[in-house]
Amino acid sequence: MGTTSLGSWNDGAATRASVDFVTSAAVEGSPGFVAPMDRVAVLGNDGTLWVEKPTPVQRAFVLGKLAARLEADPSPARERPYRAIVDRDESYFRALNEQDPDAVASMVEAIGSAWEGTTLARYEAEAARYLESWRHERSGVPYSGLVHQPVLELFDCLRAYGWRLFVCSGGGRDFMRVICEDTWGLPRENVIGPAPEFAHRDGAPVRRATPHGPVALGPGKPEDVLARTGRLPAFAAGNDDVDVELLRSARFALLVVHDDVVREYACTDCAERARATAERSGWTTVGVKDDWNVVLK
Repeated sequence: MGTTSLGSWNDGAATRASVDFVTSAAVEGSPGFVAPMDRVAVLGNDGTLWVEKPTPVQRAFVLGKLAARLEADPSPARERPYRAIVDRDESYFRALNEQDPDAVASMVEAIGSAWEGTTLARYEAEAARYLESWRHERSGVPYSGLVHQPVLELFDCLRAYGWRLFVCSGGGRDFMRVICEDTWGLPRENVIGPAPEFAHRDGAPVRRATPHGPVALGPGKPEDVLARTGRLPAFAAGNDDVDVELLRSARFALLVVHDDVVREYACTDCAERARATAERSGWTTVGVKDDWNVVLK
């Protein structure tokens, strides 16, 4: 029927569990059968689909915009998140990763205001220029070289068995849509993430400061998926604490564990709750060091 070729995956428990679930889901009458319309697979982006350390790809794009805004108008310099930019306060950015409500709210508000009144075309052009020049600070490779090859192979395996694929991330939806088709092979409409409300001005969609729906972190992820697809995922994959609620909502949960200091990064920050939940709930965990023989695209 389909292909289960996961050439970048070593033969092990995580690989077998993933393949068994995907293949059995297509066998009508089997205990693992998933009806075709319910074969919705949702995966995270930063840390799951591509490398997010030492900082996510989008971070400098956002901070650069906020710094430019602050240069034009220094008045909000002592307000969050501008204060964190001026003071180089890493504790603020850790709070963002840990879903601190105040930190998240202040960043969402600042991002909304920074691009308010910008047409979608202009925003995408800004993002494209940034991505064209951006390079990973350790390896020097562009964003396209940071994609996890094993996850792209998992995409192909899922598609072969009738799954519809979505990426749901706390990163900006419109930022990810600039590269999703060429880099991930995923249609723009299958990318879910924080986005603004839009208004039409002179026939063009223009960004408003008001966010559209909940931020796709923690509980916001399954909420956004449900709003976009009308279903909760049957298959979900993530890598840290902001993915716990998404993984809990799925029938099959796959947690990526970053433990390879040579080929990528070994890190546990902001993933302790996810790992504890995985062990307690029987989720499938895939370790980069032992389960992937190739890491990057």
